[in-house]
Amino acid sequence: MRICYLSAGLTRTRSKNADGVLEFCVCASNENAGIFPWGLVQIMEENLKQQEKNKNENDEIREMGQMTLEQGKERHKIHLLSIIGEIEGHESLSPNAKTTKYEHVLPKLASIEDDDSVDGVMLLLNTVGGDVESGLAIAEMIASLSKPTVSLVLGGSHSIGVPLAVSTDYSYIVPTGTMVIHPVRLNGLVIGAPQTYDYFQQMQDRITSFVAEHCFAKQATLEKMMMNTGMLTKDLGTILVGRQAVEEGIINEVGGIDEAMKKLHQMIDENKQNNEI
Repeated sequence: MRICYLSAGLTRTRSKNADGVLEFCVCASNENAGIFPWGLVQIMEENLKQQEKNKNENDEIREMGQMTLEQGKERHKIHLLSIIGEIEGHESLSPNAKTTKYEHVLPKLASIEDDDSVDGVMLLLNTVGGDVESGLAIAEMIASLSKPTVSLVLGGSHSIGVPLAVSTDYSYIVPTGTMVIHPVRLNGLVIGAPQTYDYFQQMQDRITSFVAEHCFAKQATLEKMMMNTGMLTKDLGTILVGRQAVEEGIINEVGGIDEAMKKLHQMIDENKQNNEI
């Protein structure tokens, strides 16, 4: 006989028969004790592990809007990353606002790149935009991943959400999804000097150049849509709905989660075949 300890706080003693085969296990805790067949104990352990895994997944979804998908028939391990609400910058937003924090996303992306068990990344987008520096940082990280990536625009992917949507290897938008392309805005003190407007132009060039490099739309076309005065009553810019984003060359295809997941599985298979050659 020997004694070992379970993660769930149980002390167990295993018993073997004359042939050295495990027959039963005595399990005890502070509250109760019992004698169970060894096979049942194994099932109990698996249930405890699954409960702990589910708890960790729920915590990750609640805190960061992320989880790992690995139950599909293809047996690929996919990390699901959601960009929701407003993308937070270097200052914390109101506790009532739904935000995506770059300090959560950037380390996770680095971990995904370093984890050989992760096969691909699915990016879900429903964002009003937010901080330019933070949004571009996340977009650059996603674009530089060596693993297959697919994005799906749900609801909307506005402002700095546009670079995020095109940062993946392939992109989808639902038929009712929207994308708003507009000039850069600045909060706080603005100095009325030529250098301020030069800085605005530089920031816009960074955004439009990134988008143009990761989709089929040209930078000049994106700048024209930014400065459109005939669509928004109180602002400059262009609203693209569903298929319009595809026709403009920003998004690859109209589709939902089914199409996006199938595409990602296909890209993962192709990536594995190329690595084996």
